[in-house]
Amino acid sequence: MTKDVILKVEHLSMRFGGLMAINDFSFEAYRGDITALIGPNGAGKTTVFNCITGFYKPTMGMITMRQKAGKEYLLERLPDFEITKQAKVARTFQNIRLFSGLTVLENLLVAQHNTLMRASGYTILGLFGFPAYKKASKESIELAKHWLERASLIDRADDPAGDLPYGAQRRLEIARAMCTGPELLCLDEPAAGLNPRESLALNDLLQGVRKDTGTSILLIEHDMSVVMEISDHVVVLEYGQKISDGNPEFVKNDPKVIAAYLGVEDDEVEEVIAEVEGEAGGLK
Repeated sequence: MTKDVILKVEHLSMRFGGLMAINDFSFEAYRGDITALIGPNGAGKTTVFNCITGFYKPTMGMITMRQKAGKEYLLERLPDFEITKQAKVARTFQNIRLFSGLTVLENLLVAQHNTLMRASGYTILGLFGFPAYKKASKESIELAKHWLERASLIDRADDPAGDLPYGAQRRLEIARAMCTGPELLCLDEPAAGLNPRESLALNDLLQGVRKDTGTSILLIEHDMSVVMEISDHVVVLEYGQKISDGNPEFVKNDPKVIAAYLGVEDDEVEEVIAEVEGEAGGLK
């Protein structure tokens, strides 16, 4: 049975002056799947994310977002804010970008400003408390509370976001992104800096997002335990080029991936694998 493609990246290239950061990169992400984009530091993973979400305009290539209703968007042609608003693609960043001085609840309401602004008639209806605005405001608060419950943060709703522990701030970022109603959620190293308990809570949250909402997830991650546990599909980048693409088990055993992570030449991979297997056998 053919899987439904939600995101198709074709021949993507991104050049910065004389540096080719991404070179003829293509892959597909499937609806309802968790797709991991992995690779050594400097491989170009965040550059790919920045092209998908509109922070960079690629030098070449096409990025097609296919919504469940059948509508397609060429993301490389859209302004960045339209990618979230119209194409329904949301993202988080490597570095946490919360409004630290706002409360946890207010951070989730900010994510719903488009809905609230429309309901307010761009100020006047909200100023006079019209029923349509009151209804939208109540629904926004309920949606925010829903995602705070899912992220195990409801007890901290009135606390400043900057007072949360690091792992809780990571979950809050994901909850805020989900308040935009995305069909594709892009997460840039969501497990970075987390301890094992926080990583487990993150895994549970992401699995719940996928299972309960059907939201497709595209993530960059260096924590291989997270990647192998929750991913359906893994794509590997090295020096801006794709070197492997498949399910986690296939990628984990791909000699090119082993070479990339161990920093050895391709013709030395078999020797390294034999050495590793020999050491593992000796420990039994």
